[in-house]
Amino acid sequence: MAVFTPLDDTQVADFLSRFDVGTLTELRGVPAGTENSTFFVTTDRSELVLTLFEQGEHEELPFFVELLDYLDEHRIPVAGPVHDRDGIALHELAGKPALLFPRLPGRHPSAPNLAQCAALGDALGRMHRVSHHFPGHRPNPRDLHWLTPMHHQVLVYLSADDQALMQDEVESYQIALGQAPDLPQGALHGDLFRDNTLFDGDRLGGIIDFYNGCTGDLLFDLAIVVNDWACDAQGCLDGERHDALLQAYLAQRPLTDAERELWPLMLRLTALRYWLSRLLVVYVDPPAHDLTPHDPEQFRRILLARIEHGALPLPAIKPQNENAP
Repeated sequence: MAVFTPLDDTQVADFLSRFDVGTLTELRGVPAGTENSTFFVTTDRSELVLTLFEQGEHEELPFFVELLDYLDEHRIPVAGPVHDRDGIALHELAGKPALLFPRLPGRHPSAPNLAQCAALGDALGRMHRVSHHFPGHRPNPRDLHWLTPMHHQVLVYLSADDQALMQDEVESYQIALGQAPDLPQGALHGDLFRDNTLFDGDRLGGIIDFYNGCTGDLLFDLAIVVNDWACDAQGCLDGERHDALLQAYLAQRPLTDAERELWPLMLRLTALRYWLSRLLVVYVDPPAHDLTPHDPEQFRRILLARIEHGALPLPAIKPQNENAP
C-alpha cells in the first residue's frame, strides 16, 4: 500500500481551502508506488492527485516544482503542480511536504504498442529539446560519479563472474566517457519507465513522477527509456518498438555525432545503473516501508544482452510534413 501517512477528509478539505479547486467530495488512497503517499482527490470541480513526500531530500522539492512548471509552460504533457491563491505550490500536510496535481487521463501501458512507443518518443524528444534551456540545476544522482564508488558496496554479494562483469563495465565507462567530448545537457526525467506514463488508448495522457528528475546528459535519459520500452523478457531489444520510439524522438531532437558514438555504451551504463540500484535495495539499504524490492536480475539480463548483441542501428529520420506544399 502506498499510503504511508493516512489522511482524513477534514485534513484534506482544510488543505484544499488554500486552492481554487472546489470543495472535497471524495478522498481515496492509491495502492501503488514505493516512496510517497498518494491520494486521488475529487472535488465538485476537478479531479486531482495529492502527494505527500515520505522520503528523499525535501530541500530538493523546489527543483521539481520549477521543472514541472517549466515543462507545463512549454506544453510538454506533464501534470504541472497546482498553485494556491498566493502562487505557492509546495505546502505541508500532516507534517510532510505536499503537492497537488491535476489528475491526468489514462493508464500505464504494460505492453506498449508501436503507436504508444512513437507517442512517447515524440514527447521525450520535445521535452529534451526545450529542457536544454531549463535554468534549474540538480546533478544526476545516478550517473558514473555514483556508479564508481557505489558498486563496491555490492560486490561481496555477487558471484565471481558478476563481480568481474560489474568492475569491467565501470572501468570501460570511465575510459570511454573520460575521453569523450561533452554531450548535450538538459533536464531529465531520470526514471521514465512505462509505469511513469499514462495512456488513453494510443494517446499519451501524460508523463508522471519526476522525483528522479535532474540535469545531465540527455542521452542518459533516452537510454533508460529504450532499455525499458523496447525490451523483451530476455533483455533483448525489440526492433519494431525500438525504431518506432527512436524515429519519433530523432525527428524532434537529432543526436550529435558524439552521442551516436556513445549510444551502445550508454545503453549498457543505464542497465548497470538499475542492476546496481536494485542490488543496493536488496542487500545494503532496504526500503523504509514493508515493500518487495524490484528484481535486480531483470537489468543484469539487459546488460548482458547489450554486451552480447550491442545496440540496434539507429533508424533514419522520416521528413516531417513531407506532403506539405
